[in-house]
Amino acid sequence: MEKYLEDLFSQQSYDSSNFFLIAGPCVVESEELVMEVAERVSGICSNLGIPYVFKASYRKANRTSGSSFTGIGDEAALSLVKKVGDRYKLPTTSDIHAHEEAAVAAKYIDILQIPAFLCRQTDLLLAAAATGKVVNVKKGQFLSGQSMKFAVDKIKSGTPQATTPKILLTERGTTFGYQDLVVDYRNIPWMQEHQVPVVMDCTHSLQQPNQTSGVTGGNPRMIGTIAKAAIAAGANGLFIETHPDPSVAKSDGANMLQLNLLEGLLQQLVKLRKAVVAL
Repeated sequence: MEKYLEDLFSQQSYDSSNFFLIAGPCVVESEELVMEVAERVSGICSNLGIPYVFKASYRKANRTSGSSFTGIGDEAALSLVKKVGDRYKLPTTSDIHAHEEAAVAAKYIDILQIPAFLCRQTDLLLAAAATGKVVNVKKGQFLSGQSMKFAVDKIKSGTPQATTPKILLTERGTTFGYQDLVVDYRNIPWMQEHQVPVVMDCTHSLQQPNQTSGVTGGNPRMIGTIAKAAIAAGANGLFIETHPDPSVAKSDGANMLQLNLLEGLLQQLVKLRKAVVAL
């Protein structure tokens, strides 16, 4: 595990041969929600020896419909994400959508996430790198794993001198027609060739975008399949959005894993990871 990840997980007890998990609700809906999810997931991960990063978007700037929920307010949401990290001693992450947001968000969170549609935005990547935080770039649905080299190079060029670039790349599917995505698992080793850890987004890769209803669809029953295949392919980490009741979630409910199903899935994935490591 890279030194910057070891530093992130320094307050957790975990199996260093395990994958790490980035998980939480899609967006900060309320304090009650983020605390419930963080408490339950951190407990599960502690028992299984999985390093854990709490994730929740503080603002959803990329909803399909202009009438969709975007957040409770930036400062309020970021403060809640920080409160989660402080209370449960967890590293935290959220996504940013404009270069001006990087320095502000970096005051509250540990990993700046770059959305897939924005992974080529040079100013955004440079601003994120300049904070010295870990930067997790999601691969665009329109790009190959090899082409993510240029995102890596941009972050390296924007990282302050005497500071080690801290980069994650995340696979989240490839556009397949107008309303579907597929996962090409070759992208995991291809992106690892850039000498950075690679994460598999097991929920957004199952999106069914561009629905005429203005609400993105999904196929959450396949989350386990995507996750198992990613572990078999050698992914360093997994990204799973989860919610106590996805049917009432204010964003991406069609893709999220119901919270009470997470522990059973992670138990299976830990067993699979041990088998892969033993090969």
